[in-house]
Amino acid sequence: MDLVERWTALAGPQTRHIGTELDKRYGEPHRRYHTREHLAAVLDLVDELAGDAADPGAVRLAAWFHDAVYDPERADNEERSARLAARMLADTDLPAATVDEVVRLVELTVTHAPEPGDRNGRVLCDADLAVLGADPDRYAAYAAAVREEYGFVPEDLFRAGRAEVLNGLLALPHLFHTATARERYEGQARRNIETELMLLNA
Repeated sequence: MDLVERWTALAGPQTRHIGTELDKRYGEPHRRYHTREHLAAVLDLVDELAGDAADPGAVRLAAWFHDAVYDPERADNEERSARLAARMLADTDLPAATVDEVVRLVELTVTHAPEPGDRNGRVLCDADLAVLGADPDRYAAYAAAVREEYGFVPEDLFRAGRAEVLNGLLALPHLFHTATARERYEGQARRNIETELMLLNA
């Protein structure tokens, strides 16, 4: 099933124009990691973790919007993606409470730090960060794609900024919040991050 069909299966055929617009956004030429492939991977894992969510439908909608606006030269992509979700979903027959939850979830991807009782947030954050726990080759491809997206940043500044992000992740008590994701990805994610930090500091 292609992405637009996947959207209409979730949100209804009357919203097909929204799925088409989102699909186009994830296909923008400047994207190297935050692509249709990333979106599909997040959606797949949300499906797998759906039993941990309070409202799987809202989490799926938030997954669609979480990187809908992506400009690596700006620091407010998540906020702009959340505003886009609010604007586009206002034209649907979704309940206002669902739209509000989607907006909240998209904004949560700024920190990936859901509260302990935030079942929807835990699922979305785990699905978004699962690449950190990928096998080493896939992780290396992810890291290289992120570097490409920030190709305008000089190497020394990129290394310093990326190391700050990675050290922040390692300092967290845990990277993943659902039992399934933590068991599957936590150990490998920490090894991957430590390896990337070693390479950045070489």
